[in-house]
Amino acid sequence: MKKKNIVFIARSLDGYIAGKNGEIDWLHAIPNPDNIDMGYGELMEEIEAIVMGRTTFETVLSFGIDWPYAKPVFVLSTSIKEVPEVLIGKVTLLHGEPQQIIETIHKKGYGTLYIDGGSTVQNFLKEDLIDELRITTIPILLGGGFPLFGDLPTPLKFDHIASHVYLDQVVQNWYKRRR
Repeated sequence: MKKKNIVFIARSLDGYIAGKNGEIDWLHAIPNPDNIDMGYGELMEEIEAIVMGRTTFETVLSFGIDWPYAKPVFVLSTSIKEVPEVLIGKVTLLHGEPQQIIETIHKKGYGTLYIDGGSTVQNFLKEDLIDELRITTIPILLGGGFPLFGDLPTPLKFDHIASHVYLDQVVQNWYKRRR
């Protein structure tokens, strides 16, 4: 089984993934009349499962849409005790240390994982469990909010793999962990 942990996330120019009150409406600040997915479809074909934190899970639920993921989703939470009935079989709750979580998911047969959510990404980076970063920068300064990156015990080096420009304004950079 091929094992790889990929972060695919958008941020503001000043490095925030959500505004001061958790708002994410700025993600749609650039008109996208043709609904270009900016590499999301390619990511979904590549990965086998999704790992997200509680806040990301609750944010997705708040959209009031049908569950948008066809892949298995593992939600990291100590406070959520059960998933909504409609998501049984689609969402699994987990808690523990990042390495333990990854091992549990690998034992279930899922190797290539999409890691999503601010705290989840930060915790996995602290444990050096991220193999690729695919960061899409939206040209807006939020001036505060929830940062993408946090403190690390040691620097992590990445190699730049590619850049893509979407809608003549949105820049996506791909990085691979140098090991």
